[in-house]
Amino acid sequence: MKTLTINIPDTLDFDNKDLVMILASRLYEEGKLSLGQGAELANLSKRAFAELLGKYNVSIFNYPASDILKDVANA
Repeated sequence: MKTLTINIPDTLDFDNKDLVMILASRLYEEGKLSLGQGAELANLSKRAFAELLGKYNVSIFNYPASDILKDVANA
């Protein structure tokens, strides 16, 4: 795994876990990470990561709307 060092202004009220979760949830939302990879990045179990996604306004169901419409049409 790569290591990244970021300088965060002292005025931001985030701890390291919050920042890592923000990054992991955003990358998951964009489809850059799987649920397992996001959990690993956040140093959480898959279940804990999935449960916390809602706190960061990310749906666990990372499913394109076009696929949902196809599924409805085929039902």
